[in-house]
Amino acid sequence: MLQVTNIEKSFAASHGNVTALHDISFTIDSGQFVSIVGKSGSGKSTLLSLLGALDTPTSGSIVVDDVDIAKLSADQQTTYRAEKIGFVFQHYNLIPNLSALENVMLALEYGGMPGRERLERAVELLHEVGLESEEQLRRPARLSGGQQQRVAIARALANRPSLILADEPTGNLDSETGKTIFDLLHKLSRDEHTTIVVVTHDLSIAGKTDRTFTLKDGTLATLKR
Repeated sequence: MLQVTNIEKSFAASHGNVTALHDISFTIDSGQFVSIVGKSGSGKSTLLSLLGALDTPTSGSIVVDDVDIAKLSADQQTTYRAEKIGFVFQHYNLIPNLSALENVMLALEYGGMPGRERLERAVELLHEVGLESEEQLRRPARLSGGQQQRVAIARALANRPSLILADEPTGNLDSETGKTIFDLLHKLSRDEHTTIVVVTHDLSIAGKTDRTFTLKDGTLATLKR
């Protein structure tokens, strides 16, 4: 379970403090697929960074599986990200000189999986997201945008995270491929019982998630089931 309580996030600016998030509270049950929508500058990416322990709130708590990650040390946050979080980015963030297979295996290495098991797990994951054996040996430059995003999703799933955070995962894809990627995430949330939080600008996609949060000027404007 993910429980966010009274989160505030402020930044120092030349003209004074700027509040990016104000009094945000919500709870997400394990295995739910949630979308966050809002205009540019509404605080979506800031909130995602806080949930992923890439940043810390000015005040409030973020409790994941009974641990308040806002109170963790920097080293503990690094461990939390490695063990609990899978990130999927709009621009894929794959390592260009590694094959699709090697990108996933590297994530498994960081997760501490023994060498003999990495290959088997990586192949299994890439097949699960629909990448054929020959495609798994290609470097990112030789894969389509949709294929690269599939690799990014496999990498995010590598260490069996309890929470996947996706920042505009279909933003660089055509509408048909974007729908395929979204449907893949939806299937994974059901099959793996993984909690997924997606930031998206596509309201048609957001409307198909279990719940939708709308942010406006750093405030939780609406919450729909």
